[in-house]
Parts: sequence; C-alpha cells; structure tokens
Amino acid sequence: MLSSFDDFPIHQTSHPIAQTAGTDLNHYDRYFFNGYTSDTRLFFAAAFGLYPNRHVADAHFSVVVNGASVEAEQINVHASRRAPLDRSEANIVGPIQVEVLEPLHTLRVAVDAAEHGLRADLTFVRRSAPIQEPHFFHQVGQRVLMDSTRMTQFGVWEGWIEVDGEVIDLDSEKTLGSRDRSWGVRPVGEPAPTGAPVADPQFYWLWAPLNFDSFSTHFDINEMFDGKRWHETGFVALSGSSVVEPADAMRSVDYRIGWKPGTRRAEWFEIDFEPWQGEVSTIRLEPLFDLHMLGIGYGHPEWRHGAWKGELVIAGDRWSLPVSDPNAFHHIHIQSLVRATTTGGLGEHTGLGALEQLAVGRHDPTGLVGLNDGWSA
Repeated sequence: MLSSFDDFPIHQTSHPIAQTAGTDLNHYDRYFFNGYTSDTRLFFAAAFGLYPNRHVADAHFSVVVNGASVEAEQINVHASRRAPLDRSEANIVGPIQVEVLEPLHTLRVAVDAAEHGLRADLTFVRRSAPIQEPHFFHQVGQRVLMDSTRMTQFGVWEGWIEVDGEVIDLDSEKTLGSRDRSWGVRPVGEPAPTGAPVADPQFYWLWAPLNFDSFSTHFDINEMFDGKRWHETGFVALSGSSVVEPADAMRSVDYRIGWKPGTRRAEWFEIDFEPWQGEVSTIRLEPLFDLHMLGIGYGHPEWRHGAWKGELVIAGDRWSLPVSDPNAFHHIHIQSLVRATTTGGLGEHTGLGALEQLAVGRHDPTGLVGLNDGWSA
C-alpha cells in the first residue's frame, strides 16, 4: 500500500515504504530519550515504538521525582494504538508525541496526560554528533534474537514537565541527557512458542551514556553467561561537534562491577577506555537512584512493547522508590542515575549520566547465579 513517504527518494527495497524488507513479527523502529537535572532531583525517560508487522504503535513517558529522598516516586503514562500505514502519521500515540524538528539535531517530546499526573513539552538539542554503534546481531540456536542498528546522541533539554499539577521548568544549561534510535529485529509483542529449548534463559546488558563539561562518553556491552562478548561499544564525543564529525572510537573497553548484596543492581561501577593512541581512561560511576524501565514499557507485565492493547488505550501507574522487591522480573531492568568521574587520558572531570542494567540468568564473571537471584558474596 502506498503512503505519503513513497513520494520521497528513500526506498531501501523494491516495495513501498509501509512494507518492511522482511516479514518478521519482531521488526521494530524505536525512539528512546532520557534526561536529568544537574541537582539530580529529576530523572525522566520516554520511549516510542512502531511495530509495522504487528500493526501496533506504543509510547511511554516516565518521571522520577525527589529521587534521592524518602519521598522518591516514579510516575508513568502508557499509550498504545493500531499503527497507521502512513509513516507521516506515526509520530503520535494518544497523549504522547515525538516530533523531529531538525534531523539529527533537534527533537520535541510532548505529553498531555493530566489525568495520570503528567504533562510535558520538551525539546532535545544535540550537544554531540550522533554515534552509530556496531551492528547488533545475536542468535540463540537457529533463531535470530537481535538484528538491529542503533545510534546514540547526547544533548540538552529545555521546556517543562508538569507532575501532579506542579510545573517544573527545565534550563538547557542544567538539564542534560541522551537519546537513541534503533531499528531492526528484537523480541517484542506477545511471547510466542519457540520450539525446543536450546539454551538457558540469559541476557546480560550494561549501557552507560555519560555527559561531562566538554565531552560525552558512551559505553555498552552484551555478554554470554561465561563473559564472552557479542557486542561492545566505546566512544568519546566532543560537545559542539558537527553532525558529520565522527566520535572517537576506542580500541577496547572493559569494566568492573560491584553488585549491591542481595540484588542485581550495581553498588559501584568502573569503566576503562583504551584509545588507539594515548593513555587509558578510567570512569568511576556512583549510582544515586533508579528509574525502573517498566515505566517506559520494558518488561512491563501489562504494557509490553508491541503488544496489541486495542485501537487506542491509555493508562498510568506509579510507585514509591526504592521498590520493595528489586529482584522481581519486572524490576530487574533499570537505569541508575549516576555521578561520573574520569581519570587518566581524559583528565579529571565530573559529570552525570545513566547506567542501564539488565542481568537475567547466570553470569559467571560477576558471580550471578539462577535466573533472578540476588548477588551474594
């Protein structure tokens, strides 16, 4: 079926834009954003996904307020709809909208869900060039679990967020964050039978986009249960760099993690960046508090990404922090707001960022056992 985008010279196959290159139900196209204020009182995130072969689009917005205090709370709004065939109509899901104002430079996120305690009008402006990460490809037995491309970009936020009627104005000099765009194939929607088991359930993922005064650093790894890596990323991106100016890719990255006893949450974390030339840098992360990723649909028992909810369904939920059972499956996937300090080749700097953690199943190098057992010495 033809759509308005077919009038542009952007085709990658011989078919109309609305038709994906493959028929895999797990095909997806996604936006993710996070942001945090320099005083660490506010941490927010948004996710927006299109699943053409499932005919579903969904969006989520989540805010943690008073994150480091006894009054900490995470407030979320979720929305899902039937996906339009015309991609020009695919940027709105109920009360949540993502608008590309200037590609690879400026984007707008708007939320109008006062009945669930959230409204917002936010503009993300880049402070670095976009980073294209190495391609993600992961296979379990004969089944392709992931086959996707992702780019990450650092930026500042301006605008406002309203939480339960209280408006919080955001200053671009005091509100930093990052965003990513990814597309391809990864597990989404309702779980489907997969035939004979070929491996114990396991997924180990660490992701750390960090903002400093004049640069940003990006790190991620995926590892098997024995520590063998099937994906890794290490980049340093200068602030103010042009869209075409590439970030500095590292020769190698490594890390050390100390789990908080009884959990799968980092108590402390260190990253080593080895450049192609020059001195190794070490980045020490101090986790401050967590944003639970189910607030934007990741692992949510009722709002799983790509699941069919109906023609248009909107809901909200909230919980106090810290949660009572951090090892419950839907609470394992988190982003911790972290304070970061650098030493070595990058010099001495202090910044803020996020450390995303998703550790399901056994991981021998860091001492995790079972499916979701907390770490014990």
